[in-house]
Amino acid sequence: MNDSPVDLGTIAGYLVLGLFLIFVFVAIVRAVRIVPQATALVIERLGRYSRTLEPGLHLLIPFVDRVRAGVDLREQVVSFPPQPVITSDNLVVSIDTVIYFQVIDPKSAVYEIANYLLGIEQITVTTLRNVIGSMDLEQTLTSRDQINGQLRGVLDEATGRWGIRVNRVELKSIDPPQSIQGSMEMQMRAERDRRAAILTAEGVKQSQILTAEGDKQGAILRAEGSAQAAILTAEGEARAILQVFDAVHRGDPDPKLLAYQYLQMLPKIANSQANKVWIIPSELTGALSQFTKGFAGAMEAPAEGAEPVRPPGWSPLAGELPPTALTDPAVALAEARRESQAATADATSAGTLSGFPFDPDAEAGQKP
Repeated sequence: MNDSPVDLGTIAGYLVLGLFLIFVFVAIVRAVRIVPQATALVIERLGRYSRTLEPGLHLLIPFVDRVRAGVDLREQVVSFPPQPVITSDNLVVSIDTVIYFQVIDPKSAVYEIANYLLGIEQITVTTLRNVIGSMDLEQTLTSRDQINGQLRGVLDEATGRWGIRVNRVELKSIDPPQSIQGSMEMQMRAERDRRAAILTAEGVKQSQILTAEGDKQGAILRAEGSAQAAILTAEGEARAILQVFDAVHRGDPDPKLLAYQYLQMLPKIANSQANKVWIIPSELTGALSQFTKGFAGAMEAPAEGAEPVRPPGWSPLAGELPPTALTDPAVALAEARRESQAATADATSAGTLSGFPFDPDAEAGQKP
């Protein structure tokens, strides 16, 4: 019975010691703070702002200092849900925005505003409605950079006192009404069809121009080739005529030789398939008489020691003609025409061998 009070005191002592150890452990835990990188802790002492803890190991006064809030110092990305906005031409568009911001003053972010994310969202919506309300739909769709710049300026100015810096503001999507989208698609399709038609017409035009130019150049080249060929052919024929004409004049043929050649050509004329009736020309009698005289003269033998009788106009031909000197074709043709006209005039004045006047324009086979 006397040992009971001692046992109770011992147990009470152990309980007090245990509670003290627990208090000491909790105090040590609350006194030691390790702040991670890119994080700041706002500390209050007895309910009043004391300091801001930066990354590292820190010691606090237990039950006197407490952590009010932890603030992330990294750049944050917040995407707000689409907001309906009315343009100046009374069209409702849905705009989805994305904001990039960073907390640069943890104390202001904690004590100047209760929820800075909600504040940024509401300022973004109101500013967006003010900016879009002064633009029509076409300007809204084509002025993203201008809208982003205005939003960033307003948000940076409003959130500066909250210890927040807005780095970028982007319009993720601008969705007009479905009816307007259909009209815009039809307009774009019509514009693209118009551009396609213009490009097709330009291509056809250029093709036709190039084809016409090619045909023109081809016709010019063909005409030039035909002209050169005709010139060369005429020059060749003129030179051949001049050479034959020169050889004939140098040989000085007599009437008997010409009559013989005339008689040789008569069968060829008669053999032509186009001839239905063969009429003997009036010159045939003169040719036959010249041919008979030639044979009669050839039958007379020359006296011994006398020179052989040669027909009038005889001249050596084989190996004795001087080399032919060709002149310009135009000059030679003009000279040949003059000689032909002179011969025609002489024949007209003298008459033919049959006694009928010579008519150069008479048709072939027509009697005088």
